[in-house]
Amino acid sequence: MKIDDAAARLEALGNPTRLKIYRALVRAGHAGMPVGRLQERLKIPASTLSHHVKALVSVGLISQLREGTTLVCHAEYATMQALVDFLVAECCVEESQCNAAQTAA
Repeated sequence: MKIDDAAARLEALGNPTRLKIYRALVRAGHAGMPVGRLQERLKIPASTLSHHVKALVSVGLISQLREGTTLVCHAEYATMQALVDFLVAECCVEESQCNAAQTAA
């Protein structure tokens, strides 16, 4: 992952409302959650929710699929995992004891 992509995703999650939305979608699992239910659960006005969902979609953290007349939001787990992997990829690389433990493993 490029550092600019990671920064954009972390910036999007740095907003409390977007973080609440994202966590709700992660908890919903692979089935996702309809926008209406997300709005009811988080008690967010529709226009505000739309704005924040758009920001999360633009950085690839969530996707939206239309199922009939319902718009369903889904957390993008692969993107989430890639972001976590990016954050820990170089953990302790400059610490000699940690490097020795990693090499031995």
